[in-house]
Amino acid sequence: MKKVTGLGGVFFKCDNPQTMNEWYAKNLGLPTSEYGATFEWRQDDDPSKKRSTSWCTFPQHTDAFNPSTKPFMINYRVDNLVLLLEELKRENVTIIDEIAEFDYGKFVHVLDPEGNVIELWEPKDESL
Repeated sequence: MKKVTGLGGVFFKCDNPQTMNEWYAKNLGLPTSEYGATFEWRQDDDPSKKRSTSWCTFPQHTDAFNPSTKPFMINYRVDNLVLLLEELKRENVTIIDEIAEFDYGKFVHVLDPEGNVIELWEPKDESL
């Protein structure tokens, strides 16, 4: 079974998300909004399929990365979140929460051996 299919996003804490978004837009040309930036790309083995990767700033005191104390979180795209989660449970990987479903896909959070939160995302729409 194919597990991770790509990078879904990079999220990090900062003292002032708006200022950081503005700095990255001005100095590095990132097309930022209040939600960060979205980079669109095409799937290597099928260029007709559009995909995207997110880059987002979060306030320093966000609970979004809990229980990790690290200032970042990586989001990985996956093909089949339910099957992957079953495999991770068999391997005794720490699962933080239950699968959450939204209009844009399914999500679950796990911890790696060093306590980094990893967000796993199965996009609902093939164009995401």
